[in-house]
Amino acid sequence: MKASHPKAPPTEVIWSFDVISPFSYIALGEIEQLAQRIDLVYRPILFAALLEHWRHLGPAEIPPKRLHTYRLCVFEAQRRGIPFRFPAHHPFNPLKPLRLLVALDATPSVVRTVMDCIWRDGLDMSTDANWRITCAALGLDAAAATALVEASETKARLRANTEAAVKAGLFGVPTLQIGNELFWGADALPMARAYLDNPDMFESEEMRGLASLTASSMRAAASRVG
Repeated sequence: MKASHPKAPPTEVIWSFDVISPFSYIALGEIEQLAQRIDLVYRPILFAALLEHWRHLGPAEIPPKRLHTYRLCVFEAQRRGIPFRFPAHHPFNPLKPLRLLVALDATPSVVRTVMDCIWRDGLDMSTDANWRITCAALGLDAAAATALVEASETKARLRANTEAAVKAGLFGVPTLQIGNELFWGADALPMARAYLDNPDMFESEEMRGLASLTASSMRAAASRVG
């Protein structure tokens, strides 16, 4: 019998997020800690494009789920000791801050500054005043930042980021992509850390069997009457 060889540690780790997602902000501190032990790329993407691809509603588009989600965000932030405040409007159009992050190469310090402005300080990026405040926090002139946002290259880079996420199978944000494995949500980060410590963790009999688990009923059939 051949001796089994442990799986090599993954070499590519990408954190995909959208500034519209409060859970991306809640997860950010853990991502920053993780980046101290591994090479990690921050990748801003457009969450709405994932919803469109999978033909799925976002949490805020289902009224009872919306309130539950907002309450959970506040609770989780308080539980984790994270300063947190919703902007005046949510959902909001995230394209402007997303494109700014892309134009500035989404470095950790830039991501932290923008996310803090939105989710720590509750700034609504749709107002000129709040846009100027955010640009100033980044050391940028607001007009120059707007020019970066409107550049065709910037828009193309955000589209490319989002298309890469769709191709990789992402269905939500935030998602930590470790090699070919996806870890969705702030609550999946403990599993992601365990996987980094043991890349063979999905090779157990129980884990391997999950991929071939079949359904005994599907919603369309079960919902038929008569």
